[in-house]
Amino acid sequence: MTRSAAAIVVTGVLLGIGHSVVAQEWPQWRGPGRDGAVLAANTPAAWPESFTPQWRVETGEGYSSPVVSGGRVFVHSRRDPQEIVTAIDLASGKVIWQQTQAATYEKNQYAVRMGKGPNATPLVSGGRLFTLGATALLTAWDAPTGKRLWQHDFSNMVNLSKLFCGTAASPLLAGGLLIVQVGSDVGGGMIAAFDPATGAKRWEWKGAGPGYASPNAIEVAGVRQIVTLTNQSVLGLDAGTGRELWSVPFPDEWHENIVTPIWTGTHLIVSGTRQGTQGYTLTRTGTTWQARQQWKNTQASMYTSTPVLADGVLYGLSDKRKGYFVAIDAATGAVKWQTEGREGANATVVLTASHVLYLTESADLTVVRRDTGRFALERKYDLGTSETWTMPVVIGRDLLIKDATSVVRLAGR
Repeated sequence: MTRSAAAIVVTGVLLGIGHSVVAQEWPQWRGPGRDGAVLAANTPAAWPESFTPQWRVETGEGYSSPVVSGGRVFVHSRRDPQEIVTAIDLASGKVIWQQTQAATYEKNQYAVRMGKGPNATPLVSGGRLFTLGATALLTAWDAPTGKRLWQHDFSNMVNLSKLFCGTAASPLLAGGLLIVQVGSDVGGGMIAAFDPATGAKRWEWKGAGPGYASPNAIEVAGVRQIVTLTNQSVLGLDAGTGRELWSVPFPDEWHENIVTPIWTGTHLIVSGTRQGTQGYTLTRTGTTWQARQQWKNTQASMYTSTPVLADGVLYGLSDKRKGYFVAIDAATGAVKWQTEGREGANATVVLTASHVLYLTESADLTVVRRDTGRFALERKYDLGTSETWTMPVVIGRDLLIKDATSVVRLAGR
């Protein structure tokens, strides 16, 4: 997650996009599999020499990443005091529809340099677009027309006297249910499942308030679980009922648990700026579950940047030494390679069939070959946009970027 934010079944559609035709769906936080991985069909055969703007749409500020579905780009942004939802034609940059809704709030006095969000990335499924605003306004929109279908307002659960960034967990679709996590440092939090068609609540869990991480859906021993971070723990819930299966402490003095949990098939990986990166195994005895820590790496700590997993290796950005790129053995926590540092305060990390992409907040894109033995630089680009804290979308040789105030499609040359 950026500071901001489950496997999901999607159907690709063929889109004419200038010089290439690509089956492109990027419908939620971290893409189709919620794992930061780009389909091979959507990655370039060779990386271009440079990128130039093809179109740009001013949408307002925010840390919510753009999503793509059905030939449209959907963006959740803000022009204070309103939040804005915009649908844009992917090929031309033409605005198809735009909706606004009130989202007035005052920032925590210690976080006034950070924007007011929104922070959570939207989700598109079944012709519906789901957004979760910084004040915890959950809305379902008709994706083709922008019609508001249903809405839940959880703003009474969000107390910003201590919470730095407002609601940040990106919505998740798991087992046909829409999962959201809301709340704050004061008064606790809620994880709830809704019928995506009607908004009817199917189950809820109440406990500690959220961190800023987005939940994920995993399957262990045939049981589908929702795993996420609260502001003081790592938590696993039964995806069908919301029953708490297990919990382990993961305290942070500023409640900044931000990184999305990653399941390797054998280990659950979590990370935090003051807790380092940790690997847990999940076991069941009868109806009792237990999470056991198997390793901990205190040096490769990740703050706002969620890593990607490939070939048993985690590729991410440690926040130490002003940010360094690092590759970690997911089974042991051992460092495979790392850079010297000063890469940036944040990087959103994207995985392709043969490369790892790091997009830093200064709009520098570093393309690294997936080499477990060394840092193998392929390309580095200055994308020329303003500051960006959101995840890019790879569209063949093109990139879709949300910068400080706009969405831009960059054409690879």
